[in-house]
Amino acid sequence: MAGHSKWVNIKQRKGRQDKIRGKAFTKLGKEIMIAAKTGGGNIDFNPRLRLAIDKAKAANMAKDTIERAVKKGTGELEGVEYIEIRYEGYGPGGAAFLVDVVTDNKNRSASTVRMNFSRNEGNLGETGSVAFMFDRKGILEFDKKKINEKKLMEIALETGAEDIIDRENFSVVITDPNNFESVKKTLEEKGLNSENAEITMYPQNEIEITDIETAAKILKLYDDLEDNEDVQEIYANFNISDKILEKMEE
Repeated sequence: MAGHSKWVNIKQRKGRQDKIRGKAFTKLGKEIMIAAKTGGGNIDFNPRLRLAIDKAKAANMAKDTIERAVKKGTGELEGVEYIEIRYEGYGPGGAAFLVDVVTDNKNRSASTVRMNFSRNEGNLGETGSVAFMFDRKGILEFDKKKINEKKLMEIALETGAEDIIDRENFSVVITDPNNFESVKKTLEEKGLNSENAEITMYPQNEIEITDIETAAKILKLYDDLEDNEDVQEIYANFNISDKILEKMEE
């Protein structure tokens, strides 16, 4: 799932937390299988698998469950044959969406993702219609209450981070994907542990959603995509402030 700090509040909206938690293991297992399938079962030579396993451990997935997922990916154990597909589209307010799917049925996924968009005033686009608005980046998110921001900035930039973004409650370190592991490791060695760390598709520019009606429509699309059993990750270029989210909860 998309890992921007703005999603933290969105995903903590009432009624969403338990639902998301219930689906997390399934998606983590799929990611481990795909990572092992494409890059092998040795985390020393497969950064994607290492990151997937780190996330699974953080979510308290059992060790034997992780090991089975790896073996299914490498073919040591029999498992479902999954393929990866990326869909691109637009939602309400002109928000751009990239939707990564991991599925065993391409036709089903195409139909359900298209339905998710069409039922929420959005539409799927052609390949390349949205992707150019995003860059593949490593991100590490730090809770401002738990870290020294000045220390974070100094060490991150010295280590090779590209930028540090200031959010309402988080500091977000942006890295080149190739430097992600080294930046993450150095920061951890200095006692700076992130709340979330991943390789993601990061928007070049964001659309600020300032009215509740549009925000509600966008979040309905986001929720429907997240509830789609084939959807693995959602990347989007909209931003909804805490103030708007709080009003929506009233």
